[in-house]
Amino acid sequence: MKYITKFLILAFHSANIILIIFYLYPGSIFGHFLYGDSSIQPQLTRDFIISSNHLYAFIISSSLGVLAYKGTKKIKLVIIYLFLLSIILELFHLIIPNRDFELGDLFGNILGVIFVIIIYKVKKKYA
Repeated sequence: MKYITKFLILAFHSANIILIIFYLYPGSIFGHFLYGDSSIQPQLTRDFIISSNHLYAFIISSSLGVLAYKGTKKIKLVIIYLFLLSIILELFHLIIPNRDFELGDLFGNILGVIFVIIIYKVKKKYA
């Protein structure tokens, strides 16, 4: 079990570094590699009020964080970090060239974190 926890911690930190790089890059890294144009953002699924790409990114990142630190004293710090990260990264889009701040993206980020936290809390209560 110790090796799984170490792997999850490494995966969480690695995913955060990758997420931060993708957020702060002035354009779309995926668009650059897939279409040869960093102004095109590939869409996994259609957006509905919130950004689905942002929702998925923060569900993955939050899941890794919660799994890596569940049952430790650091879980509350991880949850606060994830909320702050979801807000701060989107706010950076106000100053990054070729990126736009969008409320739908911000809400997608926050909802991804909230979704994972609710599942964690419910599972913790009934497990």
